[in-house]
Amino acid sequence: MRQIRIFLISVVIFVLLVFLSGCRKSDDEIRNFQRVQTLGTSNDHFGEPFGIATRDGEIYVSDGERGRIAKFGSEGEITEFAAGLETPSGIAFGLDGTLLVVDSGSHGIYKFDTSLSLLAGGERQSGYLDGAASNARFNGPTGIAAGPDGKIYVSDTYNDRIRVIENGRVATLAGSTQGFADGVGAGAKFDTPLGLAMWGERLLVADAGNRRIRVVEADGRVWTLAGDGEDNLVDGFPLTASLVSPSAVTVSPQGAIYVADGNAIRAIGRRGFAFVETISHDRRGFRDGSPLTAQFSRPSGLAFDADGRLLVADSDNGLVRAFDAELPSGKESIKPREYTAEHFRTLQPARWPYDPPQAKRDVAGTLGEVRGEMAGDNSRVWFHNGLDIAGAYGETARFIRKEKVLDPISADNFGTSRELVRLPTIGYIHIRLGRDAGNRPFNDPRFIFSNGVDGKLNGVRVPRGAAFDAGEPIGTLNALNHVHLIAGPSGAEMNALAALTWPGVSDSIQPTIEATAVYDDSWNEIETPGGPSRIKVTGKTRIVVRAFDRMDGNPERRKLGVYRVGYQLILPSGTPTGDINWSIVFDRNPPPDAVNTVYANGSKSGPTGETVFNYIVTNRLNASGIGEQFFNAELLDAGLYTIRVFAADFFGNQTYKDIQIEVIK
Repeated sequence: MRQIRIFLISVVIFVLLVFLSGCRKSDDEIRNFQRVQTLGTSNDHFGEPFGIATRDGEIYVSDGERGRIAKFGSEGEITEFAAGLETPSGIAFGLDGTLLVVDSGSHGIYKFDTSLSLLAGGERQSGYLDGAASNARFNGPTGIAAGPDGKIYVSDTYNDRIRVIENGRVATLAGSTQGFADGVGAGAKFDTPLGLAMWGERLLVADAGNRRIRVVEADGRVWTLAGDGEDNLVDGFPLTASLVSPSAVTVSPQGAIYVADGNAIRAIGRRGFAFVETISHDRRGFRDGSPLTAQFSRPSGLAFDADGRLLVADSDNGLVRAFDAELPSGKESIKPREYTAEHFRTLQPARWPYDPPQAKRDVAGTLGEVRGEMAGDNSRVWFHNGLDIAGAYGETARFIRKEKVLDPISADNFGTSRELVRLPTIGYIHIRLGRDAGNRPFNDPRFIFSNGVDGKLNGVRVPRGAAFDAGEPIGTLNALNHVHLIAGPSGAEMNALAALTWPGVSDSIQPTIEATAVYDDSWNEIETPGGPSRIKVTGKTRIVVRAFDRMDGNPERRKLGVYRVGYQLILPSGTPTGDINWSIVFDRNPPPDAVNTVYANGSKSGPTGETVFNYIVTNRLNASGIGEQFFNAELLDAGLYTIRVFAADFFGNQTYKDIQIEVIK
């Protein structure tokens, strides 16, 4: 029955899509995007582009980090259009040409004609109140849309409602408490609604927390257009497709619907029938070129310009991108800003995430360590992407730098051991966010809690625009007894030992090489002969080194991953044939699929059990690339050689172990 119901609803949606597109043109008249390109001439125009709108050939972009609105001129030049905002989010043009701005950080709705003025809400006063616009209250509003009748719609994100501004008054059109329900007015429920767009006379809502696209009718009736609520990225008919976290929505001139979803761009009805399809790559990153290979990082705003290009505010990449119908030109793309550890250290002084702030703590895990156990290609393993800083169960964890939240859904994994909050440059994991050791909420409105039907806490949100000073409490440590600290912007995480200057940290201990092993190209181990004989190698050879590090003050049992490993070929005379080949370096967080490139079978670590790091030192994970490589004996003359294998820590301590080989022809 459910499948029949979904089919019938899909038919209705198809008919509606055709109707609203004005009897859609044939597929060959629908714009066929050929490339994604980055707009502008520099990667320093924006801190965090979020909302985007167009008028008269010009593009307007809100910048949540820098508190301003920027404008692309007709020739591509970028200037500041408006400033003095806290954390601007969605933008749209009203019927009279006035630019409308939602400022999540100040909980206000603004308009700009010749200057910026407050349209509704209270500056820096959150709450929920309908009535006269000057008295109305919002809580972290994010999205805005102007209707054809002059009404202004606002997604009141952390009140989980859709509000409408008309004739100087604010009213709630739909929504009540956080949750999911179709219905009318207060009978409908949303979960962290974000981007809005007009769809004819209907309103589209990117309902991020519910992972759905919702429709609000003029009378407040709400129904679901797309998404089955599952946390996944699956194409298909609207109600069977899965969305990750829709943040923005727009409608093309032909009537198709486009959605920014997680790190991907999706489309609904683009092919002339009701179908959800992904039109970009779904993995976080940056890449221009063919649409299906193009990568984005938390896209948050969408709009079409007069040329039919789909514009994207690519928030975490700090860029504005465009899908268009022209073929790739071969012109080099503008790349996102690169954050170096040296620059990152200068932004703010560091402190430990506990009190007292200068008191050194035990480092219990470093970036790049394997987690899980390598036991074949299907092993569930991953890279540790931060720095573990030990504390005591229930101890208060604190922010190490001053920052404001930009991601509207910055908190995740409530009530689990991996509960976290992600700010623009730092992430904190294994925290009871905003709660003490007894799970009681702090008296801090920047942590927004929800309760289940049993009255117990079942979620927490840390809203876009919330600002925290260094030293303010994040929450308390859970049973893992440490803060997992991520340093660097999302997608550009760095080794926190390099990116932050930690008070009192020292390391005078050399890494330890426990063992080495040599394998052929089919992973057959080449055994060491008895007596003084050397390992005989003939062709492509793999070298594995089992190594770990310790830092001053660590307990004896503590095994940390090393910062880099490498090797060097030594001639019988004792002369090296070249510099050390530092083949694996953990200066930045490696891509997830590289774990099998770095670690050999038998590698394992986690909160309990044995720790083993078997590095495939002949493979490559460094600034020159990632991939499988070999020590190739075929390139050498027959004879006796030494392979010297190195392991080094971040502080410059290194050790080595020699492998005696004989090259056989």
